[in-house]
Amino acid sequence: MPDGPAPLSLTLHRRIAEIDASAWDACAGTDNPFVSHAFLSALEDSGSAVPDRGWLPQHAALRDETGMLLACAPCYAKSHSQGEYVFDHGWADALERAGGRYYPKLQVAVPFSPVPGPRLLVRPGCGVPAAALGQALVQGCTAVGASSVHVTFCTEAEWTALGEAGWLQRLGTQFHWENPGYGCFDDFLGALASRKRKALRRERRDVAASGLTLRCLRGAEITDRHWDAFHRFYRSTTDKKWGRSAYLTKRFWPMLGDRLGDAVVLMVAERDGEPVAGALNLVGKDAIYGRNWGAVVDVPFLHFELCYYMAMDFAIAHGIGRVEAGAQGEHKIQRGYLPVPTYSAHWIAHQGLARAVDDFLARERPAMLREMEMLSTLSPFRQDGEA
Repeated sequence: MPDGPAPLSLTLHRRIAEIDASAWDACAGTDNPFVSHAFLSALEDSGSAVPDRGWLPQHAALRDETGMLLACAPCYAKSHSQGEYVFDHGWADALERAGGRYYPKLQVAVPFSPVPGPRLLVRPGCGVPAAALGQALVQGCTAVGASSVHVTFCTEAEWTALGEAGWLQRLGTQFHWENPGYGCFDDFLGALASRKRKALRRERRDVAASGLTLRCLRGAEITDRHWDAFHRFYRSTTDKKWGRSAYLTKRFWPMLGDRLGDAVVLMVAERDGEPVAGALNLVGKDAIYGRNWGAVVDVPFLHFELCYYMAMDFAIAHGIGRVEAGAQGEHKIQRGYLPVPTYSAHWIAHQGLARAVDDFLARERPAMLREMEMLSTLSPFRQDGEA
């Protein structure tokens, strides 16, 4: 009998429904809801991440000779670079100007969700290294005629493994709040410098005096009425910011609630019993993830209350160690959300573009680290001896 590992076969699936949910989740684990079969299937079944919108599912599945799923990855053939939050438009323009073709590309990601977490999903104990799935994705890239593979918002371990396999490594930054075990929100405030502490207290006090009723709803407490209102809030935000059609359809929200249950938490502000603002969160093992927000009223500090402070309250009450409040936003720092690195890895077939991008990233990475170091100096937390 020949030695060596048993051969693995790669299949690219055009619908996640083609992959058994329990097999997928055995690889994905339960820590991060965004890579669950339930979340990804809701994106497809709601018409949000679908070919007509430039997201052609090509979910990668590695199986052994018995057909058991050993590793998988949420993967899409993309005809544009929208909804990704790791920006490669300049790379696309450079290749197109040189006479090449950047699209389609393969995007290993959770659509519309700049949420760090695992992307190369390997069944525990199966012995398949993450880099083997990365190599399979390169083969899949060639098979579908894509220019490149992009694994975005992956874990540091995945980033390291892919880098060792020759992929290009990119750093970004987000702002996360850490809960070291606070007993209440006042415990957190007590860790801040006096001026910052007073500012946050004033913000929460002003919202409390606004006449709005604030509610934290979870799972079955969120009704179709709430989802209808939340879609209006979401569209209000997308219309104001970008003036374009929204990424997520109206059907997505109730589908998400039905499929993820208590992992879904909605912070709602009501006026005279009617919802007027809301912030959507998903709950994982060690973090609560803030995702979408919107309002049809203009109340000072309401955004901070619903998106940041109520999420922190929830984390404290439930012993959750971290709040991740989405992409961008240096204004989060003064509210206790400090800069952390995010990771992505890229494989580009065109050698000329790959060399140019590698050179760019070699300069961008230390610049990003310096920026995070500078931003950390803006921390609101009290220093030794400070009141």
